[in-house]
Amino acid sequence: MSDRDRLTFQLSYGDCDAMGIAYFAIYYRWMERTYTTWLYSHGLRSGDLEPDLGVVTVGVSSGATYHRTAQVFDELVCQAVLDRVGTSSYTVGYEFTCEGDLVTRGQMTYACRDETFAKTAVPDRLAGILRTLPSPRFDVP
Repeated sequence: MSDRDRLTFQLSYGDCDAMGIAYFAIYYRWMERTYTTWLYSHGLRSGDLEPDLGVVTVGVSSGATYHRTAQVFDELVCQAVLDRVGTSSYTVGYEFTCEGDLVTRGQMTYACRDETFAKTAVPDRLAGILRTLPSPRFDVP
């Protein structure tokens, strides 16, 4: 693991419901932020992949499983992990922890498309960068 593939943040009231528990959708914002920050640390901007790599990526699937609640002022770490690199798509996992315990496990699958929006292969450069992500630490469905 490195600081390039994870973000740490403290929950605020705006992240939580009226009971002070993290609102379920807040995790998606942090998954996207972790991914784009990590990609940027490797010299790529997710919105500018076409000129750099000849592809665009589109999100085709996402999900999150909530293992325990997180509350206002909890400090969470969102760790990006490599779930899968296929021929034309890839899945990045996200492990949200609080004091080392798994809170939420998310994932986002991205498909590669060419300039005509036809399915295309994951570029070698991108596949190589993806393979720098650590493996998942938690064995969860």
